[in-house]
Amino acid sequence: MQTTASDYSIYRQLVAQLMSDEEQLPSLPMLTLEIRRALAMPEVSMSRLVALIGQDPALGALLMKYACSALLRSRVSPRTLQDVLRVLGLQQVDRVVMMHSVKSLFALHSAGHKRLFMAAWRRLTLQGSICAFLARNVGHIPADHAALASLLSEVGALAVLSAFKGGDLVPSPVRYQELCRAYGASLGVILLKKWAVDEEYVQIVRAVGDWSRTGARQIELIDLVNLARYHALADGEEAAELPPLVRLTAYAKLVAPHDALGGGGRLSLVEAHWDDIHAIAAALR
Repeated sequence: MQTTASDYSIYRQLVAQLMSDEEQLPSLPMLTLEIRRALAMPEVSMSRLVALIGQDPALGALLMKYACSALLRSRVSPRTLQDVLRVLGLQQVDRVVMMHSVKSLFALHSAGHKRLFMAAWRRLTLQGSICAFLARNVGHIPADHAALASLLSEVGALAVLSAFKGGDLVPSPVRYQELCRAYGASLGVILLKKWAVDEEYVQIVRAVGDWSRTGARQIELIDLVNLARYHALADGEEAAELPPLVRLTAYAKLVAPHDALGGGGRLSLVEAHWDDIHAIAAALR
């Protein structure tokens, strides 16, 4: 049943309990860990990787879609999993494996929870796709690295739903967003530390959404993530809370022609390439 505004304290209590008990949070699947360990080996064989990835047909399909996506623009479309691994390379495969794992980790207890999750996932994959697109065009950062950083930057928003074990307690979209704003970053840090991912991703979680954050003079990974987050939010209910794009520290680091603004006060680079961005998002879902 849908709860009311008066039940917000119950939500807060459940999420606070989740944060105090790390065991309630999902662990990376064993297969993901095996694939990542194999990828980290100095001389892993192609047949070994193919055999491992072949245990998860959905992962193989995602890798194929990603290798054929507008993001890579390969001259020859890969036909087999071996082709995909050669096109992507081991680092990209590792990052796509992580992206795939994130979506499959969270148990959903009702249709209401699933609707909240899928809406959040659509936004996060759009944000990751914008980030990857910007990385390819304005940064010196691999696009898949940017996409994963963007996705992991808000993994805490997905983790919030882990607090609701019963199917009868479903927050409204507005309440869910309030919980994400209050607890998402803290949950994200706890979760990424549990997964033992690179510290760089943990620091991204801490800094995402800080529009005035200072740092190096050139574009950094966090700048791409913040620009992507801004554009992903700009068409939603949180648009009214956003500052003008030109006030963002990340925007100030852009140079012509990438700093040009479109009619909506957003980057022309993004507005002119929505089809490409949505095609990348489709490859991540």
